[in-house]
Amino acid sequence: MRSIKFIATTVFLFPMAVSAQDNFLNGVSISDNDLGEADLFVTDNSVLDGDVCIGNGCTLDVTFASDVAVMVADTSNSIIFDDTSSATFPDRDWKLLINDVLAVSSGGIERFAIEDVTNGTIPFSVLGAAPENALVVASSGQVGLGTAIPQADLHISSADTADVLLAPTNAGVRSFQVGVDADGLFTRISTGAIPFEVANDSAFGALQILNSGVRVNAGNFDKDFQIGSDVNDNAMFVDGATAFVGFGTNSPEQLLHIRSDATGSDAFALFDANGTGSDAAFLLRQNGVTPTTWEFRNQQDSGRLNVGVAGGNTPLKIDNTANNNLLKLGRNGRPDEVVVTGKLVVNNTQMNVPDYVFAEDYALRPLSDVQAFIDANSHLPEVPSEAQIRASGLDMAEMQLVHLKKIEELTLYTLEQEERITRLEAALEALVAE
Repeated sequence: MRSIKFIATTVFLFPMAVSAQDNFLNGVSISDNDLGEADLFVTDNSVLDGDVCIGNGCTLDVTFASDVAVMVADTSNSIIFDDTSSATFPDRDWKLLINDVLAVSSGGIERFAIEDVTNGTIPFSVLGAAPENALVVASSGQVGLGTAIPQADLHISSADTADVLLAPTNAGVRSFQVGVDADGLFTRISTGAIPFEVANDSAFGALQILNSGVRVNAGNFDKDFQIGSDVNDNAMFVDGATAFVGFGTNSPEQLLHIRSDATGSDAFALFDANGTGSDAAFLLRQNGVTPTTWEFRNQQDSGRLNVGVAGGNTPLKIDNTANNNLLKLGRNGRPDEVVVTGKLVVNNTQMNVPDYVFAEDYALRPLSDVQAFIDANSHLPEVPSEAQIRASGLDMAEMQLVHLKKIEELTLYTLEQEERITRLEAALEALVAE
């Protein structure tokens, strides 16, 4: 490489004119010992065929390495670009700065920097001892930090942790660090918390944010999904192998499993309807031989719990003011007991109270006919048989009325017998008196 160098053997101590054709084969030294103005002013093109050393640190015996054409040797090494353009053109001044220059004391930063002289700022610096390939811009426009062969628009390479720190200068605003280490990708807040991690061995499609929504473990449906909290690491858990969902457990035993391990904490599921005119409900559906959907509904306009077929009949209704323990199935070691502690009101049968039995025109069945019916059917007339009850069930209200009718008929039979006994006793007394 050809360079430019001044080595002076002839000294001019006064201004003189030099023509373009003059040759100084033994070198030139130019100085008038006045630092207030320049000693050399060239108004035409200049060519220096050799190496050049500029600055107070240059000496006559300076040597140049083979790859050096221009050397700046001084205690203040900087090159300023003073743009003298008019104000209507770009005229900002810039400076190439080598190390900080402190006029009073030693110290400062060892760096190569670009200074915006007009604005008084240094937007770009390379500190001393920066590692190899700290910043590389490839011919493709890709930028490498720590690598000479960037493989992406921005490629960060590091032996330990490759990371980016986002640190706002506003007071009280936390900074975020996004990086990759031996464990995987992470996001760390300035508090030290790590709210987001992606492990090195994460499966394909573990998390996808799509236009249609968010997908987890897409294409890897045997992987689990877990959400933790300060109270429970298994606040929500989806078993990838079974699709069972657990709240409070990482081993759900059914499609939905709610578990509470805290002392005095019940395992509740709350269906909360806050909208005007909205009921709280849940459905139970099966699509087997007889497809049916049952609903349990807390009705907003009455406060009742209604249990019935969705879109159909509601055979069970429980009022929200019902007393405690109105109905008990089993009691104190008696599993076959049904206990009703309140009043049992039956209103699904037309009430035809059998007081008509005592009417004058009531045809009371002769006991002989009753005997014949019993002999033939093994039950009382108008009373359902065992086979009928097994097949159709027992209507308690109807049975109560049948019982009342039979009691009233039995009363009539008893009165008839009483009348007959009275007649027989009178006749017997008459016979004895004769």
